[in-house]
Amino acid sequence: MSLSGRLICADDQQVAVVARYLPRHIELTRAEPGCISFSVVQSQDPRIWRVEELFANAAAFESHQQRVADSEWGRVTSGIERDYTVRTAD
Repeated sequence: MSLSGRLICADDQQVAVVARYLPRHIELTRAEPGCISFSVVQSQDPRIWRVEELFANAAAFESHQQRVADSEWGRVTSGIERDYTVRTAD
């Protein structure tokens, strides 16, 4: 399963939150079973982050989503807009 899209910060305060908490979120996600690749990169617009995720299967993706929902990252970024597309393998 893959996810791609954008994390869209409304202001500089949200940008600071992402910058502070993102490294640990990336570290934890890449260590998850079934995570093939995970990338969150700031775009030319400093308030927009490009997100690309690839998981081995739906179970790994769902496990990731649950971990994020219960995580510090999930709590501190809950008010930040997300524009994601999720695709299943054909």
